[in-house]
Amino acid sequence: VQLQASGGGLVQSGRSLRLSCAASGSIFSINTMGWYRQAPGKQRDLVAVVTSGGSTTYVDSVRGRFTISRDNAKDTVFLQMNKLKPEDTAVYYCNADVADGLGHDLIYWGQGTLVTVSS
Repeated sequence: VQLQASGGGLVQSGRSLRLSCAASGSIFSINTMGWYRQAPGKQRDLVAVVTSGGSTTYVDSVRGRFTISRDNAKDTVFLQMNKLKPEDTAVYYCNADVADGLGHDLIYWGQGTLVTVSS
């Protein structure tokens, strides 16, 4: 299973970006999909997750500005980021909890996409 993330870039404070992450490979089903981020010199932290049923969870610092969604037919998760702030600058990683249909669930990570917000 591979996760391919895209959509990062350099934007000014207050603007928007949309990240995408598509899963491919031997996938029976995908449970939770999520976005994490890692700022320079810091640990990787949760940003948002979405279940297969569409339930979402956000870290407090992005709630109301970011929206996570997914297209189950395309095994893809999105992160719409509005009103970006310089402190949102980080490498953003997607992940997916993938079931192989044989009773195994494994977590897979994308390669990361850099988001830089200038003040």
